[in-house]
Amino acid sequence: MAGRAAVPEVIWARPERTGRGPRPAFTRADIAAAAVRIADARGLDGVSMRHVAAELGCGTMSLYNYVPRKEDLYELMVDAVGGEHELWEPGGDWRAEMIRVAHQTRAAMLRHPWMPRLMSPVYGFSPNALRYLEHCMTCLDSFDAPYGTKMELLGMLNGCVTVYVATELSSAERARSLPWSEEQENAVRMAYLGGRIASGAYPRLAAAFTEDAGPIDMAAVFQRMLERVLDAFEPKGQGAGAPPEA
Repeated sequence: MAGRAAVPEVIWARPERTGRGPRPAFTRADIAAAAVRIADARGLDGVSMRHVAAELGCGTMSLYNYVPRKEDLYELMVDAVGGEHELWEPGGDWRAEMIRVAHQTRAAMLRHPWMPRLMSPVYGFSPNALRYLEHCMTCLDSFDAPYGTKMELLGMLNGCVTVYVATELSSAERARSLPWSEEQENAVRMAYLGGRIASGAYPRLAAAFTEDAGPIDMAAVFQRMLERVLDAFEPKGQGAGAPPEA
């Protein structure tokens, strides 16, 4: 593959552009922004070196002088979105800070629906990721626990948010692909489910479905998920559990 390095390397350790010649026409920020625009409009599968080059108005092969691999392009995209995170002065309540962090991450993923597919620890140490991670650790200054536990909390919280948002986006994408309305689809499925529940074969599910038949508030469910994850890290005597041993 053109531009693939013979040995592992980190894109951030490379100069902005390799080789000699005139001053670079583009920055990594320009390239990342172009790729993000494409992904937002066409999805991640629409991102290619050729499409990014066309968006920038340059030749595909010349783009490899800036970004040697498509994986590097993905890393630039993740870092660019990481730069959208708002940083604030922590108020001393680590639970409130983590909930704010989680809601901000969810909002970013909903703005950029391709993000959950690229969430990986491999991309977790780019410039904007490090900046945001340091901010999150600062928000946890009031949480009396070893740094290893704090990192575990952040990893667990981010993983839960990513899976939750991926499920939200998958449901929304499926609804958009239906040749009929989502309401029609739900009506047919609920009619089938009602028949199965009424058969008496699933008494516990029947009780569960009849206990609260109202519409699901996804934002409220998200908030409850966050609270329960954070409960597991509360010191003994203050929450539902205790932080794991370091």
